[in-house]
Amino acid sequence: MAPPQKPKNSLSEDPRFAQAVQSYEAGLRSLQERKFEKAKAAFQKVVGSGVRELIDRAGVHLNTCNQHLERTAAAFKTPEEHYDYAISLMNLGDYIAAREHLEKLSKQVPKADFVHYGLAALACLTARYEDSLRHLDEAIRLNASLRFQARNDSDFQNLSEDPRFTELLYPETGSEIPRPSTSEGR
Repeated sequence: MAPPQKPKNSLSEDPRFAQAVQSYEAGLRSLQERKFEKAKAAFQKVVGSGVRELIDRAGVHLNTCNQHLERTAAAFKTPEEHYDYAISLMNLGDYIAAREHLEKLSKQVPKADFVHYGLAALACLTARYEDSLRHLDEAIRLNASLRFQARNDSDFQNLSEDPRFTELLYPETGSEIPRPSTSEGR
């Protein structure tokens, strides 16, 4: 009588498969967070692992990462060109990518008034009003004429009733702005 054969290890017990699954899941998380470089590295590990069950799916995601990286790796000749690209993303409703580009620009050209203005508009559109006011204040400090642009910019409509916003845009009227007293309406 022949000795009973040991059953083959299931895929879940294979350490190579487990590592590939872990890399695949990490890649998916990074992809969802729009961290394409990190996702690409994880999917490359999966493709290189030799685990047939995951290679095709990882390859599709790897292709997606490469496409996004090519699109965002566009070489901008000037900060203004980069800013225009970020604003186009904002206008398309891709607020996450727009914020990434504007924040990158703010590190490259920290004293650029237009970058602070763009960050202020984006923050207002995404209901981050404190950030919006802070960036708008900095933009106006760097270039006072932006005050007049902001007065007619529909991106700031959510702040139109905020007295801090009014003070930023109409400092010349300062104390003449009617303010409700704290005892009214109680």
